[in-house]
Amino acid sequence: MSVDSDISAPVVYDLVIRSRRTVLPDGERPAAVAIAGERIAVIGDYDDAIPARHTEDLGDTALLPGLVDTHVHVNEPGRTEWEGFATATRAAAAGGVTTLIDMPLNSLPPTVDAAALDVKRAAAKGKTYVDVGFWGGAIPGNTDELKGLHEAGVFGFKCFTAPSGVDEFPPLDAAQIRQVCQVVAELGTVLLVHAENPDHLHETEAAPDFDTFLGTRPPEAETSAIRTVIDIARETGARVHILHLSAAEAAGAIYEAWLEGVRISAETCPHYLTIAAETVPDGATEYKCCPPVRGEANREALWQRLIGGDIDFIVSDHSPSPPSMKSGDFATAWGGISSIQLGLSLVWSEARLRGLTLWDVVRWMAKETADFAGLEHKGRIAAGADADLVAFDADREWQVRAEDLHHRHPITPYAGRTLHGQVSATWLRGKKIDTESAPRGRQLRRPRQQRSRT
Repeated sequence: MSVDSDISAPVVYDLVIRSRRTVLPDGERPAAVAIAGERIAVIGDYDDAIPARHTEDLGDTALLPGLVDTHVHVNEPGRTEWEGFATATRAAAAGGVTTLIDMPLNSLPPTVDAAALDVKRAAAKGKTYVDVGFWGGAIPGNTDELKGLHEAGVFGFKCFTAPSGVDEFPPLDAAQIRQVCQVVAELGTVLLVHAENPDHLHETEAAPDFDTFLGTRPPEAETSAIRTVIDIARETGARVHILHLSAAEAAGAIYEAWLEGVRISAETCPHYLTIAAETVPDGATEYKCCPPVRGEANREALWQRLIGGDIDFIVSDHSPSPPSMKSGDFATAWGGISSIQLGLSLVWSEARLRGLTLWDVVRWMAKETADFAGLEHKGRIAAGADADLVAFDADREWQVRAEDLHHRHPITPYAGRTLHGQVSATWLRGKKIDTESAPRGRQLRRPRQQRSRT
């Protein structure tokens, strides 16, 4: 018997899940995962006789750790007609996401002080099918509120360098970002930055085709803003993180800054890795997001940057809205793509074509995201970790249908797309998630220690 912990004592575990494709921190192999209460107790060989009250044998269906998505817009309270905790977390569970961290904007009030965080926590109570944490927001004039938010348990702070799309969450200029970074450095937390330089963004009254819209948000908007953030992080010593990297050319500057000691990391999203601008139909505003998806050459370059380690991980940037807000043309429609339910299948469908493994995908969508947030008991199948698990049929081919999506408004650019790999079951802390039963998700607070990029 080969196990990661001693099981010689006559213990009867609550549940044992077996899979010939168990994705562990050191790779994929046949294994049996024994669960006691809410935690993984031991990991044995697939054929080990481990006493348990219940056993599930997945056979060749892969067993993955639950994904950790650190970039989700739930929009409740205040704009629950856009989404909401019940629908967002139901979609998350269906997509194998067992932990998400909610962004501070689009809800009313935005999470820019401790009182607003209390309102959001009250709105989420009893509604979440997965575990949920919260980011705080940094906007002009709320610097004095950041310490209170930090002490109340937010995982860090988010800011914009360009208009956010909602008036109550305005952007910061360079001087304001520097001031916030000084506080962030003192608190030992992280500043998340939506990095687009407004001086490089171009207004247009109409954009019926995607090329026109793409021209209004060129790569230079990202690269310029990121260079400014790097300079401020270097000066202040603050830990910073670049959100939803779209322009592959900016990844090199981020990585070089990290090599010289700047505390910086970056994420990208499934839509940037699976959609190319050349394929977006005229008027198909379900493809609109900011920063935008770019051309095929850029998409491939993002993959290479991700594989090479210049980009740290993948998150959804799930940003839903009502159908009325996605109508019109690319100039006026809301910029957001809702994919929390589809992210795992989307990324795996592309990764497998590049000779990558499920271990690679799990590293980018579970382990690294969990470590980034300081949730070292999440995002891995290991003794002592939360028993957040996903049964994933990696070889199953299926077609996306909008009516099968669980977020509030099933708008998606992926309708009709054929994907490989489908979630068949999700466990949260040792119990299978049943979205027809009462939600069991918990609200998470920032751990005392959060890891920077290693």
